[in-house]
Amino acid sequence: MAGNFWSAAPETKRAYRWVVYINNIHTYMAKSVSKPTVSVSEISHRFINHTFWYPGRVEWNQVSVVLVDPISPDAVKTVMGIVEASGYQPPDNPNGENGSGRWPTIAKSSAVNALNGVTIEQVDNTGRMVEKWVLKNPWVKDASFGDLSYDNEDIVTVSLTLRYDWAYLETANPGHPLQGVAGGYSTARRFPRAWNGSL
Repeated sequence: MAGNFWSAAPETKRAYRWVVYINNIHTYMAKSVSKPTVSVSEISHRFINHTFWYPGRVEWNQVSVVLVDPISPDAVKTVMGIVEASGYQPPDNPNGENGSGRWPTIAKSSAVNALNGVTIEQVDNTGRMVEKWVLKNPWVKDASFGDLSYDNEDIVTVSLTLRYDWAYLETANPGHPLQGVAGGYSTARRFPRAWNGSL
């Protein structure tokens, strides 16, 4: 099989061919992004001198996004706008929000709506999308606005950690058939055979 791979010289996915879509954040501001990862918990059962392991629940791990911070549009201001739209309000007014006596807090629905979806797309050499991850119900868990130093000339960055419930994978091409698996369930969805590269 290795001979077929190299003799066919197939195109491979590249780490620099990607775009991430986040609400109100220009795609060119993204410097790096981690793709979704999955962890399966484990449960042990002990019997005399033996330990047997069983798979448990599936958990989707956090996704990290690093943005460059242009002066305009200001990435820090944009991210803080997302945090505030999630429900956070600084305690500036001793009488609550706008003097109303109400003290709002973050709700999941507001935090998810503030991001308005996150999509990570990988493309091939022609710009055609070959892989797409859609984060379901993502929200900002951590936001770091960079470090400053007189000894550093690098572009200031903003780092985001996103939490989400699960992710969908969509691909332009099917994966290799699994041996011994008949009618197995998969969250990976493939585009129709006649997919033309547009959604």
